[in-house]
Amino acid sequence: MRVAQAVGEVLGGFGVDHVFGVIGSGNLEVSNALRAAGATFVHARHENAAVCMADGYARVTQRVGVATCHQGPGLTNAMTGLTEAAKARTPLLLLAADTSAAAVQSNFRIDQDGLVQACGAVAERVHTPTSVVDDLCRAWRRAAVERRAVTVMLPLDVQARRAEPPPSARSAPQAPVAPAPSPQAVRDVTDLICGARRPAIIAGRGAVLAGAGDALRRLADRIGAILATSANGHGVFAGDPWAVGISGGFASPVAADLLSSADLLLAFGASLNMWTTRHGALVGDDTRVVQVDLDTAALGAHQMAAVEMVADATRAADALLEDLQRREHQASGFRSADVADRIAAGGWRHVAYEDASTDRTIDPRTLSIALDELVPAGRSLVIDSGHFMGWPAMYLAVPDAAGFVFNQSYQSIGLGLAAAIGAAVARPDRLTVAALGDGGAMMALGELETAAHLGVPLLVVVYNDAAYGAEVHHFGPDGHPVDLVRFPDPDLAAYGRAAGGQGVTVRSTADLRALETWLAEPRGLFVVDAKVTPTVVARWLEEAFRAH
Repeated sequence: MRVAQAVGEVLGGFGVDHVFGVIGSGNLEVSNALRAAGATFVHARHENAAVCMADGYARVTQRVGVATCHQGPGLTNAMTGLTEAAKARTPLLLLAADTSAAAVQSNFRIDQDGLVQACGAVAERVHTPTSVVDDLCRAWRRAAVERRAVTVMLPLDVQARRAEPPPSARSAPQAPVAPAPSPQAVRDVTDLICGARRPAIIAGRGAVLAGAGDALRRLADRIGAILATSANGHGVFAGDPWAVGISGGFASPVAADLLSSADLLLAFGASLNMWTTRHGALVGDDTRVVQVDLDTAALGAHQMAAVEMVADATRAADALLEDLQRREHQASGFRSADVADRIAAGGWRHVAYEDASTDRTIDPRTLSIALDELVPAGRSLVIDSGHFMGWPAMYLAVPDAAGFVFNQSYQSIGLGLAAAIGAAVARPDRLTVAALGDGGAMMALGELETAAHLGVPLLVVVYNDAAYGAEVHHFGPDGHPVDLVRFPDPDLAAYGRAAGGQGVTVRSTADLRALETWLAEPRGLFVVDAKVTPTVVARWLEEAFRAH
């Protein structure tokens, strides 16, 4: 067999069941080999979208997402999505064709290794026919175990050479057993817990990956803690009566008040960056901070901690609970009837606002609340970047952490639709909701056709203010001309229908009746082009600009 076929066999043996890509001459043979090994090929309309689909798939399944592209322009097209995956520490493998060593004058020739390394991804390579298995094992391990976005270069001359059939029993490299915390660190943290009166626990993406939700709940019950998450941990504590939601810019007034009054903050797999802490405003001057993370680079990167613990979130929570039981420590902490009532009545759904809907537009809060009531609870929610992004995060509930994908690590618009397609492919049993702004939707229009022909249930909700709203609301009040960031109002519902799906224009909740009919038996693509009131300004916007 040829090396290209061997690559497909090895990765098929690793359990790859989906690969996302755009076919060119450089990756056709590898893609066919992956299909022959049992993988389903999902054809995107743009390489950037292919990588984002693999990213969304990986975030939902916690498995390595796999994408493929042609050499040269195929790879340069993929760079924004690859950068998002690299910054998000998504386990991702991009199989990129590369020019042959002797093709020094090829139009396609660029420094592909340097390109991917510049965006924070890892560059690996299949070097020879005899090294193909070892090369792929090394790349896979870096993706799966180190949680890195890895690009594997497949030079055309190497792909075409003869290779021995790979061993059929070769399995994918496995992660080592997650480390337990040191006994001294456990004692130090337990000392802080025993001295705390108002402890709070924040779970981040690391807690999601560790499956730490139940362990953290048990710990919180023992010490009387309230529960919160970073944006990327949203859903870990879904349904818990002591959970206050997302910490940071999306926190409700009650959540922000309670978190800022905590005297001990226990962060598990959360970097405590400026978004999660509102630039430190949610961490009181006298609050002691404990940070638990597997990644030593994350410890103390944004927030000084009294104790830093290198450990898996679940093993850390279990070790702390065991030590607390040994000490016979149990406390009520925040857990009073008054706090319970405040949390129950303090979510965004209970925060009064003046509805800014008009006869031509719908208030984005009113839209989000109506969608939350209509869409089945067993959903996946994928949110693109933009001024609108907090409304779905604040008002649309998710059933668990696997039901939430937040494409914000690079803060690029236009990635959410493709990531939602990847999530929908990963979980066809759930209705996937892609929440987009009109700017991001227009960047990704080609993938509406991808969604329609796949047939997986996908609801695309566009918060359409016919503008780049973040720039309008940030620069407009200071007198800057903003006509450059206002656009003709696109008929995105018509684009959805043209792509082979269904679509409706929404200016009021009454216009959602067509969606209600579709939701009775959701199939394929449905686009909601919601003409949102452009004067409603998100309160987290100025915080976002402060960060830059």
